[in-house]
Amino acid sequence: MALLFNDLSIHGQFADISSFRHSIGCLMSMRNLARQFGRELHCHRNVAQAQVTRNLTMPQAIQQLEQNERRAIMQWLTQHGPFWEDGCKHSSDDYLECNGEVVTDTALGEAAFSCLHGTDGRLISLTPSAWIFSPISVFWKRTTCHDFDVAVTNHWTITDLEVALRSAPDTITSWEQLARISKQRFPHLVFCEAVFEPLRGHPFVSGAAQRIIELLHTLDKFKRCFDEHGQRTLEGQRLYQDHFTGEKAWFSDSSDTEKHTFRTELTFQHPDADGKLLFCPWHGKVKSPQIRVHFNWPVRFDEPLYVVYVGPKVTKR
Repeated sequence: MALLFNDLSIHGQFADISSFRHSIGCLMSMRNLARQFGRELHCHRNVAQAQVTRNLTMPQAIQQLEQNERRAIMQWLTQHGPFWEDGCKHSSDDYLECNGEVVTDTALGEAAFSCLHGTDGRLISLTPSAWIFSPISVFWKRTTCHDFDVAVTNHWTITDLEVALRSAPDTITSWEQLARISKQRFPHLVFCEAVFEPLRGHPFVSGAAQRIIELLHTLDKFKRCFDEHGQRTLEGQRLYQDHFTGEKAWFSDSSDTEKHTFRTELTFQHPDADGKLLFCPWHGKVKSPQIRVHFNWPVRFDEPLYVVYVGPKVTKR
């Protein structure tokens, strides 16, 4: 579960500072509750400049709060975050719409895009606002393949959020837990026995673990996208165009130079055949830290999809 503060839910609707103080206090309480369950409430840096009342922006409104309130809010919105735009999954080129309004580059757009790609993206909204309903329907307009509608869960009360947090799967807190969950969650992938061993000894990074889950989810889904004739389905074609092609592809082949220079590092023991090797230059990418997920290519309906390596980038010069 990924929690994002709904930036659309602050739109100058507050009549006075008193009502704003109560609302932002509830939001901070929900943030603290999420932290008790090992989760963070992500925000966007632009929220720090949002319109609070007809005449007051966020900085002006916050200056009228008590010092401890002011410090906690500003540290979250301007210093510590975490900020979802730092690991934004959708781009400004994606057309995401809600009730006839474009929601690209908003938390709602990011949550919807996350839901479509294997992460339970949810919103937390201020109350009162124009966003006190759930689920929120988002339309993803596609230029290729078919369009999508996705329902994004929205929370605006502490009680409702606590129920959701208590029923949500445990957060991943170690590489060992990541390995265990991955092998349980993605049955259409064949993992090498020591596939996650390269991560051992490296500091655990929660964001990287979540990114690896997203990559594996996409691979698992892609492996299922074949018809009875072994041809890629429309959904498979969408996944291929979205994530395996273009400059921003999640998965790509290594360069010819890398294949030559690092051929040994890109060659792995075959999971199902003793003594055989697999050359696997295709990989999924995690940016920070630089982690790679290597697998065999091409993906075919009648052959296993082997995940042979999850660990630090092996083609570093």
